[in-house]
Amino acid sequence: MSSLSRSLRADTVVGAAAGVWRTHDPTGRPAMTTINATDALLDALGESAVDTAAVALDAASHDTWPVSTVWQKLDRHPHRPDVVVRVSTVREIVEVVDIARTSATPLTVRGLGSSVTGQPLPMHGGIVMDLSGLGGEPVLDETDATVTAPAGVMGGDLETWLGERGYTLNHFPQSLYRSTIGGWIATRATGQFSSRYGGIENLVVSYECVLADGSIARLGQRPRAAMGPDLKQLLIGSEGTLGIVTEVTLKVFRIPEARFIEAFTMPSVAAGVDAMREMSQAGLRPFLVRFYDADEARHAVPDREGDAPVLFLGAEGVESVARAEFAELSRIAEARGGSSIGSGPVEAWLGRRFDFSTVERLLAEKGGYAETVEVANMWSRLPAMYAEMKEALRPFADEVLGHFSHVYEQGSSLYLILLGRADDDETALARLEAIWSTAMEIVIAHDGEVSHHHGGGLARQAWVARSLGTGFPVLEKLKSALDPDGILNPGKLGM
Repeated sequence: MSSLSRSLRADTVVGAAAGVWRTHDPTGRPAMTTINATDALLDALGESAVDTAAVALDAASHDTWPVSTVWQKLDRHPHRPDVVVRVSTVREIVEVVDIARTSATPLTVRGLGSSVTGQPLPMHGGIVMDLSGLGGEPVLDETDATVTAPAGVMGGDLETWLGERGYTLNHFPQSLYRSTIGGWIATRATGQFSSRYGGIENLVVSYECVLADGSIARLGQRPRAAMGPDLKQLLIGSEGTLGIVTEVTLKVFRIPEARFIEAFTMPSVAAGVDAMREMSQAGLRPFLVRFYDADEARHAVPDREGDAPVLFLGAEGVESVARAEFAELSRIAEARGGSSIGSGPVEAWLGRRFDFSTVERLLAEKGGYAETVEVANMWSRLPAMYAEMKEALRPFADEVLGHFSHVYEQGSSLYLILLGRADDDETALARLEAIWSTAMEIVIAHDGEVSHHHGGGLARQAWVARSLGTGFPVLEKLKSALDPDGILNPGKLGM
């Protein structure tokens, strides 16, 4: 068994069918609960909200992480809950939390299951609480430029609702039409236009949450504060381990007046990376900066002649300002050897940017596998990390594609897509595990970030402590203070 397999399967707590779960008290001593959690949930919420059918439990033991998809193909469900609960109100969430705490039952929250790293999979069985029914009409405040909506609202639905009123979230993860706004907070999501508008940590104004003791809190600032640390950041990226987000207030923006886009071929990866660094450090804020290496450029611009990396650029906003900004972006690209190939490739990408079918079709094949690994590093370390990852991962896939799509003054993300076909699903699973262990070890060796925006989940569980370093004990103390019984998504974020 590989090290990744061990990290995913070790110490799993198996739930009893009667709804009584074996757990551990805070001292680590084994304990057996005496409250029948399933009966308590039935009494509190009714039969329509509580599901113990095998089909529901199997479905809740998988998300869209390719490893989990292959498990499902092999009819394996290593992280299976004992009961699925569907809630539609904050009161019901509080009741479920109280039952979980009283019965010492693990509780894992799930939205639409679009995670690609195993975040909503219950490592210790127990209760999976489905928040996708926590919906309702959004509230738009045009004076403050905010929108407030329940956490179970799908991002694409909210974006459409705002668009009908002349607004946009400017938050466009590829999973926009598969993810909830509460999930964005829990996973510290980012979107395709983050180089201008920032990730969810920049776009959220405040949120309501239910803590492990059943209390309700609203965390946020109006619009900034100097009263202690910014508590708003506390649950962002916590993956359901510190609290449960129930309502979110987000920034909104007027649909931009003007937009300018263009694609450029670049002479090398080094030239493209240098151009992006110069743009970001000059204070320019392109809404789109997306740089493909030669391998991925063949997919991104399939009808193009030649074999060069390709840089997508875009500026938007007030027409005169956006035009001037785009002129400067273009000047920098051309000064680094870039040559325009027009706006067509960018327009085509904008039309298909939420399409995940290439990966899905490959995973549906016998022996087919695909994986996405997004990491980040400082400009000074990024080129060497990229080069080593590309070379080291080639033996595990037929294609290793790379692009850089979220830039900052100090560094950038790196997104690798791996596509392959094996003789059977067992071999495919072994290759996926090798991809993760190889990629994570290289990133840590280069002092990079093991996740840029997909989060830890199960995929990165074995590398959490090493990634966070001396910050990891701080996270453990936060967990101990906010969830002393360890009921919220236990086993995630290295805890």
